[in-house]
Amino acid sequence: MLQELTRAARLAPDHIVFVRHGQTDWNKEGRMQGHQDIPLNDTGREQARRNGEYLALYLEEQGVNAEAFDWLCSPMIRTRQTMDILREEMGLPADQYRIENRLKEITFGAMEGKTIPELEVDQPEAVARRAADKWGFVPPEGESYQMLTARIEAWLMTTHRPLIVVSHGGVMRALRGLLCGHPEAEVPNLPVPQDQFWVWSNKEESWI
Repeated sequence: MLQELTRAARLAPDHIVFVRHGQTDWNKEGRMQGHQDIPLNDTGREQARRNGEYLALYLEEQGVNAEAFDWLCSPMIRTRQTMDILREEMGLPADQYRIENRLKEITFGAMEGKTIPELEVDQPEAVARRAADKWGFVPPEGESYQMLTARIEAWLMTTHRPLIVVSHGGVMRALRGLLCGHPEAEVPNLPVPQDQFWVWSNKEESWI
């Protein structure tokens, strides 16, 4: 742990498994995806299968049944595809999970669909403001990491059962910041791999 337990860490479910969706073509191209509904590519589907295989092994090693968890998914197509592949790989019914709208990715507003090099040409002042303060920067018509974190904290405080979540990179960063106590300036830059999943158990984090 980085420091004394945060409020979120004290109140959240003690067992959370967080899977980021697999790669999309926009991920590969470095495009700001946000609320744009982009499907998985071939690499993303393989990543989802890998995570399903290793999640099944993890639960077996822990002696925990998959039914002990509340399975939640962002409504975006890339997360739903990931969840379906994950559960299929685990031999579970594909449709037995819940959609949670509050698990949507951070929205980049008018920046969505663009790469940073493209934005440096089209919106150089906004790119400079974002670089100076990624935590507090609000894109035109978009959302800051500070706003996203408030949204995820409000959702987290309504949960009670152990969780298996399929969501997005920004959401993963916000959740890790809340539970692990990362400084605000670090949260937008936390790593968000798509070929591993994150586990919060016994008030500690690990990657599998």
